[in-house]
Amino acid sequence: MNEANKNMVHEKSKLKANCLSFVEVLAQSISNIAPSAVPVLVIPAVFALTGNGTWLTLVFAIVVVALVGHHINQFASRSSSPGALYTFVSEGLGSFPGYIAGCALIFAYMLDISAVTAGFANYFNITAGYLGLHISPKILFLVCIISACIMAYKDVQISAKTMLIFEAISLSTVLILLIIVFINSNHKFDMQQLSLQGTSISSMRMGLVLSFLAFVGFEAATTLGHEAKNPLKTIPRAVIGSVLFVGIFFVISAYCEILGFSGSETALNESASPLSELADMNGVGFLGIIISIGATLSCWSCVIACLISGARIILTMGSKNYLPKAIARIHKDNKTPYVAIFVLTAIACIITLALSIFGLDAITIFSIAGTIATFGFLVNYAMIVISAPVYLYKRKELKPIHIVVSIITFLLVLIPIIGSVYPLPAYPFSLLPFIFMAWILIAVLWFMINKKKSAAQSRGFAAE
Repeated sequence: MNEANKNMVHEKSKLKANCLSFVEVLAQSISNIAPSAVPVLVIPAVFALTGNGTWLTLVFAIVVVALVGHHINQFASRSSSPGALYTFVSEGLGSFPGYIAGCALIFAYMLDISAVTAGFANYFNITAGYLGLHISPKILFLVCIISACIMAYKDVQISAKTMLIFEAISLSTVLILLIIVFINSNHKFDMQQLSLQGTSISSMRMGLVLSFLAFVGFEAATTLGHEAKNPLKTIPRAVIGSVLFVGIFFVISAYCEILGFSGSETALNESASPLSELADMNGVGFLGIIISIGATLSCWSCVIACLISGARIILTMGSKNYLPKAIARIHKDNKTPYVAIFVLTAIACIITLALSIFGLDAITIFSIAGTIATFGFLVNYAMIVISAPVYLYKRKELKPIHIVVSIITFLLVLIPIIGSVYPLPAYPFSLLPFIFMAWILIAVLWFMINKKKSAAQSRGFAAE
């Protein structure tokens, strides 16, 4: 057995195996999506493009993301690994494409941590504002990332249960408000929305780009391949279950938010805090405070989820010698990839603080870091859709229907990919695709350097 395989077996044996239930695995994917932020940040933006067609645009997004999830599950139902999409792409297309997918995914989680940390600071200060307080975002950045790091470092079960509780609190308060809005409305069935009044195919296409981005991170359950109970069944169910659960929540949120703002002097997309305004308009202003608290906890849970997922991909790539071996160490008591967690924490702190030092506020940091992270996720989704039929072909399980579904899904995934870069958005967002491309170029150079070193070592051993 070669050194790389020895390392892989060694690392696999040290993770806490078969300890997470289906609900806990599902919490990993849902927390990674951070669904509580979508009604505040994403749905108003989709409404600005799509108007009364927002709910249907989100339904289309559910279908597209579920199709991507179907391709992920072609792998997840047959094999399990903490390497997640990196491992899956490698199994389908080979080591180099898998390496690129892994590097893109690590970058995505790295930037996602920074983005959601900024979201945490924003919601924390919204909550503190009810008490007339304001805390420096830089302090909140550190509090969020370091406390999340401690949770991810300690124990994966404790982290999963904590995320589950906080997401349940956050989503429950939002749903209570939406039910109140629906009950208090004089137009319980909004025919303008149901008839798609003023909506065009072109506007829905643009809205689909943003709608799709609301789901990124749904595949996070696949990083728990060695820790989930019965992973070949639990993980595929969690992947699709997370899409359907948050998708239905998003559609309900969009319908009720638009319904609640109909007739209001302020348009949904012009509101600084739509859920708080809805709470005030419906005589339950106290819910706005609770929702802000819930959103803060949801963002914190998302940081934990990103650290858990990103660290396990780093662990797997380190055990394959694509990254320094030291980064693949696992804590002997906690059974967590603590070095990878610490590395991700340090980098996320540097990125978030650096953007803040440059004068960017929390919402701008959220938008910039989140947009770059999205590129990494989208690249992985496209690669997994291409990989799945190749993987099935290698296993002699490929059928014509698999090819047809893959082609359709790939074309649908191209919509948000192309829409994210063409036409180029205004500065500074016009720079973001090139930052991501620079990261991939660095990753390719690193791969070539390592390959040359490995070849030189092999020649040295042969000479001896």
